[in-house]
Formats: sequence, C-alpha cells, structure tokens
Amino acid sequence: MADFRLVATDIDGTLITSDRSLSPGTLEVLERIPVPVILVTGRPLRWLDQLYDQLSAPLPAVCANGAVIYDPHTDEVLRADPLPVDLLLDVTKRLRDAVPDVSLAVEIDDGRAFLHEETWTIRWEHDHRVRVIAHPEELTAIPAVKLLARSATADPDDFLELVSRTLGERAEATRSSSSALVEISAAGVTKAAGLAWLCERHGITADQVVAFGDMPNDIPLLSWAGRGVAVGNAHPALRAIADEITGTNNEDGVARYLRTLFNL
Repeated sequence: MADFRLVATDIDGTLITSDRSLSPGTLEVLERIPVPVILVTGRPLRWLDQLYDQLSAPLPAVCANGAVIYDPHTDEVLRADPLPVDLLLDVTKRLRDAVPDVSLAVEIDDGRAFLHEETWTIRWEHDHRVRVIAHPEELTAIPAVKLLARSATADPDDFLELVSRTLGERAEATRSSSSALVEISAAGVTKAAGLAWLCERHGITADQVVAFGDMPNDIPLLSWAGRGVAVGNAHPALRAIADEITGTNNEDGVARYLRTLFNL
C-alpha cells in the first residue's frame, strides 16, 4: 500500500461528474479507501449537503478555499478565517474603481448565507439563505469568508490577473469557474493553508498527503501536498504544476488513481 495517510480532493470538476453526481466507481473507492478523505473545496458550507446526500457518511471539509474548516459529524466549524470589515471596504472600493462592470457578492455566516448585488446572476441556487442586497453597504457590514467578483465582459484568466494585480498582497484572489468569476479570501487563506491546519491537528505532514484538483484555486493545494494530481480536464495552470495527471472527472480519474495507489 502507498505510504500516504490522507487523501485531499476538490469536489467540482474533480471528484464528481459534470452532472454533480458521484459515480458508482467513485463511491466504491471512497467506501474502501483505508485512509481518511478530506474534501477541499471552493464550495460554501451550505453546498455540502448536495454531496453528503450521495455518501453513506459525510466527509470532513475545508470549504471556501480554506476559509472554513468543517466537521460534519459534530456540525461544527472548527476554524474560520473571514475577511474583516475594514479589508472588505478597501477591497470592494479598489475593485469598483478598476472594473467598471464588476458585480459583487459575499459568503457570510461561515458560508451558510450569501448576499449579492442586483446585477449578480443566480443561475440555479434558489435558497432562503441567498438574498439580494438593498444597499451596497450591506456587502461590507460584517466579515465574509469569501468575496466574489464577476465581470460580464472579461476573459476569465485576464480577469483573475486584473483582480490579483489590483489587490496585490491585501488578499488572495483565485478562480474555480469557467466564467470571469474571481473568489477572494483574506491574505494567506488558501486550500493548502486550511488543509495544513487540519493535518497538523492529526499529526499528518504534507508528504503524507495525496491531493487532487482541476482549477487555479487548487494550485496551492497540489503544490503543498506530497503528491499533487490534476484530473485530465484540469486548467493548464494546474496541469503545469501537478506531479501527475489522471483521467478526467467524467472518467472517474480520482477513483482510478486511488484504486491503483492503494491496490483496491
């Protein structure tokens, strides 16, 4: 058996198929794998149920790109690293000045609720915890575990570069969407940092972790882990830093890799 003590995997575009389901093959591997599995995702806390409903037992999660660490067995947020109000005020002003068509939203209450501007497009989420704001000040009234910025006109990679340049070292900017949607966290908050904190609690070191991902927000995770594996459909920036490439998410790439790694 491989000398790994923990598996860390992104969800969307990585572990699940394009229709947001866990394939039978992936479910089988998750049931048989002999080490803990941690979900490391850009998803907010409220989106975990969609995956948990498909599992026989829920998996611990590092959510919101590292800002929220969640234990589903106790329904407890073990740690949260939100953007404080003063930083939100600074960052939102800089974004409005730099991006004329920017639309903003925030994940609040550890990712249990979502506030967005009227220009924000909610395509499929219909939830009482999701609300359009009445005044711009509502976006920066309380700390947020994630600030989201969207442009209707920019190229996705160009938009990430613009936001990153605009914010500098004030905050972390990344993306996991195929559209011009940038996810912003407090400085130093990444998937890698969140997982490292959780692993330290359990005496697990980076070299004992195998990690999977598909988008630029997974770059810190795969760079930190002892072995970083990109799925076949991964963004070129992630493929460039990955130790290995496996099959796509629709080909059960993660499950296939783990089956071989652990001789399942």
